[in-house]
Amino acid sequence: MSISVLGSGAFGTALAISLAGNGPVTLWARDPHQAKALQATRENVKRLPGVPLPKGLSITDSITEAAQNQTLLLAVPMQRLRSLLNDHCDILAAKTLVACCKGIELNTGLGPIAVLRQALPNAQPALLTGPSFAADIARGLPTALTLACQDARLGKHLQQQLTTKNLRLYRTTDTIGAEQGGALKNVMAIACGAVIGAGLGDSARAALMTRGYAEMQRMALACGARPETLAGLSGFGDLTLTCSSDLSRNYQLGLAIGRGESFDPTITVEGAATARAATAKADEMKIDMPITQTVTNLVGQRLTIADAVAQLLARPLKEE
Repeated sequence: MSISVLGSGAFGTALAISLAGNGPVTLWARDPHQAKALQATRENVKRLPGVPLPKGLSITDSITEAAQNQTLLLAVPMQRLRSLLNDHCDILAAKTLVACCKGIELNTGLGPIAVLRQALPNAQPALLTGPSFAADIARGLPTALTLACQDARLGKHLQQQLTTKNLRLYRTTDTIGAEQGGALKNVMAIACGAVIGAGLGDSARAALMTRGYAEMQRMALACGARPETLAGLSGFGDLTLTCSSDLSRNYQLGLAIGRGESFDPTITVEGAATARAATAKADEMKIDMPITQTVTNLVGQRLTIADAVAQLLARPLKEE
C-alpha cells in the first residue's frame, strides 16, 4: 500500500526516502516552487544536501493527489499541525494520520494525537516519535522509533507498514506518554545546550538531564502516561540524543543562549513554544517543573544564565 508524507522539510524528506525502499511514496511540498526544485534536482538541496531522492519517491504540490493514499505521515511543525488539518479537513477526514512532530500546542496545551482527535475525530490517529535525526535516516543509518497508537490493531498494521531497512519501530498504546516524552525532551535540550554554551561543563549537563527527566515523568504521569513509556525511546532515548548533539536545533538554541549569541528566528525550534505551553500547564496542574520554567524565562529573555544557575542551585535541598 502506498504512503504519502505531507511536509518536505528535512524530517519529512528523510522519512520519504527511507519508506521508498518499501514501495511507492509521495512527498507533498506545500510550496510549488520547492516541489519543482525537488523534481528537477532529485535532491532536497536546502535541507538534506548530497542525499539523492530514490526513484520510488514522487513529489507533488497537490495535497489532493497526495491524499489519495490512505496512510499519511504529517511531517509539519507542532504549531502548524492544526492549521494543516483545518485547511484540508475534507481531504484528510477519514485517513490514517501519523503525526511526526513533537511538542505541545501553545493555545490548548494539547499534544499531536490530541490535536488530531479534536480537529478530525473521524480520522485514525497515530504518532511517530523517538530519537532520530533526519540526516541519519536519509543516509540509511539504523534508527529505532516509537509508534504510538491507541488502537492496538491499527498500531500493528502501521508498525509493519512503516518499518524499513533502517527504521525499526516499537509500538505502544500509551499515546500520552509518547506525546509528553517527545515534547518535553526538547525543553531539556535547550537547557542542556545553555549549560554547555555557558561553559558550565558536562557534569552540570548530566545533572540537568537527570533532573529534567524527573520533570518529564512528573508531568507525563500526572497526565495519565505509563512510566515505562518515559523510560523508552520516546522519553529517555530521545532525551539522551537531543541533549548531547549539536545536530539538535533545540540544543543549538540553548548553545546560543548560553554563549550570548543570536539565533536565526526562521529556524523552527519546537522546544521554545513547548516550554511556554508546559509551564502554563504545570502552573494549572500544580506540578513543580523548575527547569521548564527556567527555559521559558531564558527563551523569553527574562532571565540571564547566571541568574538561572543561581535560582536552580538555591532551591531547597530534598531527597532524590
